[in-house]
Amino acid sequence: MSPSPAQHADETTTESQVPTLQEVLDTTEELWPRSLAENWDAVGLVTGRRDALVRRIQFAVDPVRPVIEEAASSGTDLLITHHPLLLRGVTSVEAGQFKGEMVHRLIESGCALLTAHTNGDSAIGGVNDVLAGALGIEDTMPLAPAQEGLSTEGLGRIGTLPEPLTLGEFAARVFSVLPSVAGGVRVAGDRDGLIQRVALCGGAGDSLLGTAADAGADVFLTADLRHHPASDAREAAEEERPYLIDVSHFASEWLWLPTAAQALHQALTDRGYDVEVAVSGINTDPWDFVLTPATEPPAGLAVRDSRPVLT
Repeated sequence: MSPSPAQHADETTTESQVPTLQEVLDTTEELWPRSLAENWDAVGLVTGRRDALVRRIQFAVDPVRPVIEEAASSGTDLLITHHPLLLRGVTSVEAGQFKGEMVHRLIESGCALLTAHTNGDSAIGGVNDVLAGALGIEDTMPLAPAQEGLSTEGLGRIGTLPEPLTLGEFAARVFSVLPSVAGGVRVAGDRDGLIQRVALCGGAGDSLLGTAADAGADVFLTADLRHHPASDAREAAEEERPYLIDVSHFASEWLWLPTAAQALHQALTDRGYDVEVAVSGINTDPWDFVLTPATEPPAGLAVRDSRPVLT
């Protein structure tokens, strides 16, 4: 039975409200411009046909196997991840190795992949703005302003708390706000020291340690703090400032996903498109568990200034 003219008109109207991948990319470019990405980064479209229709979009931090399988099996047309799948150059994407297998799975399932990495960090309403807002930090500005962009765009943020907190109180706030992961929150500094000026960088931000100190931060929060940069920063600190807080890379960036999903959904809706936008609930932090010192140190271990010292 052929559809009636009214039915055909309804179907045409509905179809016209579904954007192409290119139309979604035009929208993401306004939210997270590629010009804000660092020159070493690999952002933008990884797989997908620009004329394909996009009915469902999903956000995640990492393009790892469980995330890609979730997207592929749920009928997702576009997966947007913060971290790149192909950050460094490759000469093969054959399916016998992980990245090649993921590329094949995406293509075979009809799911495009888009990366919004350091452009998602630097943009207004990006990773760092969301992290600062969740922690109650006000009047923020970038630690490293973008070379191309507005004065409020760039890597990291520095701002102030409405009222001073002790380092211990602020660390507890950080712990309560971030997703629960094995690594928890590591802190360097006087637990009872008062802080108010806070610098932060979602993801790995040890390159901004000196910038945070020069900006007069009482504490610098970031992820993946390595031993030598952290040790050097503590040695160089005046009156032990800035204190340091080291968090999970995944956790510091996951907070952005719901905000990013909402922003994209609203922007597409404003353009008259009807798209489902979801956030993956898969924890892609690579660590499964952590061992911490006992309350009473074992034999052969003495505690001095809150640090275990071999005896």
